Amino acid sequence: MEVLIFLGTLTGICFLAYLLGLRDQKRLDRLLDNRLKADFGEAPKREYKADDLDHLQGFYLKHRDEFQIDDATWNDLNMDGVFARMNYCYSASGEEYLYYLLRTPMQSDDFDEMEQKVEFFRENGDKRRAFQILYAHIGRRIRYSIYEYIDYLDNVKNVSNSKHYLMLGLMGLALLSCILNFTVGFSIFVALMVANIFMYFRVKDDVEQYLTSYRYIMSVIQSVDDFAKLSDPDIADDIDALKTSASHFKSFLRGSSILMSSSRMNSGNPAEVLLDYLRMATHLDIIKFNQMYSELMEHKDDLDTILTITGKLEAYISIACYRQSVKDNYCIPHFTGRDYEARGLYHPLIENAVPNDIAADRGVLITGSNASGKSTFLKTCALNALLAQSIHTVLAKDYKAPLYRIYSSMALKDDIFEGDSYYIVEIKSIKRILDAANAEGNPVLCFVDEVLRGTNTVERIAASTEILKNFAKRNIMCLAATHDIELTTLLKDYFGIYHFEGEITDNDVHFDYLIKEGPATTRNAIKLLNVLGYDENIVDNAQSLAEKFLATGQWT
Repeated sequence: MEVLIFLGTLTGICFLAYLLGLRDQKRLDRLLDNRLKADFGEAPKREYKADDLDHLQGFYLKHRDEFQIDDATWNDLNMDGVFARMNYCYSASGEEYLYYLLRTPMQSDDFDEMEQKVEFFRENGDKRRAFQILYAHIGRRIRYSIYEYIDYLDNVKNVSNSKHYLMLGLMGLALLSCILNFTVGFSIFVALMVANIFMYFRVKDDVEQYLTSYRYIMSVIQSVDDFAKLSDPDIADDIDALKTSASHFKSFLRGSSILMSSSRMNSGNPAEVLLDYLRMATHLDIIKFNQMYSELMEHKDDLDTILTITGKLEAYISIACYRQSVKDNYCIPHFTGRDYEARGLYHPLIENAVPNDIAADRGVLITGSNASGKSTFLKTCALNALLAQSIHTVLAKDYKAPLYRIYSSMALKDDIFEGDSYYIVEIKSIKRILDAANAEGNPVLCFVDEVLRGTNTVERIAASTEILKNFAKRNIMCLAATHDIELTTLLKDYFGIYHFEGEITDNDVHFDYLIKEGPATTRNAIKLLNVLGYDENIVDNAQSLAEKFLATGQWT
């Protein structure tokens, strides 16, 4: 009787804990829903820790094809910062798919599905928030990509259950033998159970390291039923594909609690303590691990489909939220013609950025004073070309251009590991653009900041002239910035010439950050020394020396 009372009490406590857990989860969901409603149209408020982006490349590395933004261009454009600005994802799979979109700009005008689903989520707030809450349940509590975890499963050894079933069979026979001779039979049973417990701890350590992979995979697969309840004609094709793929994992999920709860051993829960002893004696959790492993390996393609679709839909939600956050200051790109044309173009990471217009039927060479906006303008054009072909969203009033393969050569550094000087790094960077033009594909759009700054003036101007001429002759659309005003004369038949300028008055400097046609007519490098408080002798002598050179062409 006392045993029944104890078991009844234990069952009641567990059921109460379950109900309290449900109540707390619903309360958290309501809080998240209210926050999502209030924050829609705002920039993301997430603060990133050092390792928060470590998992991002997993999906991209597994699925990249055709053209990809290379590491140099990604870093030049601070694409990690751009990603963070538009990342509204709550799951790791959503973040990885958004990264993949940005890293693999489309090479064909095939955005109908994206456009339809992004607008569906933007216009249907209730459905969007319901999806986001499900993604929050899945979470992003993994340091590495789920694809890295899946690859890690290839290291699993000894997944056969034969030895575990053999031991269970022998223990069963030992119990049956107790009918004939209890002392001998029970002694054999205890010996087998002790041996099984020792074997358990030897195998369990190997299994434990893979449970993070299982836990995330399960959370994604289990979410499919919840996604199906939110289906809508606009996303029905994706939901149907999710259900089809998830149907192959029914036995994977069935009984998985015996394994997953074992990772929380020593919890102090009396029921769990009893269950721990049962696992040690019978290896039920290890048997389940091996069954799940076999099924997972058999249906890896279905798992990839689930991760792809769930990631894609959340990335589309993220794009919808990003569009709302920039209000009406974006446009849908038009991929047409051979010119790069944009009106009201601005940089996504600069507050109160000054918009600019550009209409280029050939390469563009930009001169101008220091800090006047040349480099920022190049990055603005590059970023928006990339956004046009990845998230089908341009930060401008209008955008018309071909589909490009995009490269840049901007924020370069010496490579101490390869032993390359700055100049060697520069010419290697530009050479990769020339090599890309030799490959089949869409036209190349490239951005070069301060062409060949790493060498002397005479050779820099000569080499820059020939390289940029070669770009023009090979139909590479190049936007380049330079301090070498001589290039505007040497390249006027090949490039459109533009400039930025600043005005220094009363020891202050003012820039309007507006691009203008023609070459720069003012210089301010020496004047800036004065603005920043350099000794007057340094400033005056430098100005005098520069004026003499401009007048005579000689240094004296």
